[in-house]
Amino acid sequence: MAENGAPEGVQQPQVQMSVLGQFIRDMSFENVMAQKGVGADVQPDVSVQVALDAKKRSVENQYEVITKLNIESKSKDGSVVLFVLELEYVGIFNIAGVPEDQLHPFLLIECPRMLFPFLRRIVSDVTRDGGFPPLNLDNIDFVAIYRNELARRQQASAAEQPQQ
Repeated sequence: MAENGAPEGVQQPQVQMSVLGQFIRDMSFENVMAQKGVGADVQPDVSVQVALDAKKRSVENQYEVITKLNIESKSKDGSVVLFVLELEYVGIFNIAGVPEDQLHPFLLIECPRMLFPFLRRIVSDVTRDGGFPPLNLDNIDFVAIYRNELARRQQASAAEQPQQ
């Protein structure tokens, strides 16, 4: 046996991934605080929701991976919404050599991880340009998001099964 666990002489396919493009598909920033005329001395409490999606494109080995952020900043007591940022960020990837059974987690974990620094920069710039201190997102645990979504889907399918 070789070091990678494959029988001698059997080559594991080489994983290849390249980012062909990335762009903002949709973005909305609402400075609620300015609209309502709330004072600027409010202490913020920020919540970040992340959703992921991936689609096969018509070109072989090309995939579109979508990261959706919904960020809401409220006052610490929750009475005043300061701002809302909704962002849909897309990466187009060329991926080869990933086994079919590992492609789904690869698309929803590794691809968003590659794009995250760009996403973080956009969020920072938009919040700063919107009149707030730049919001520097903490690292996102894409593995945990993936596992939580799998668990949610399993629970949903179990709930749909007829009871005997």
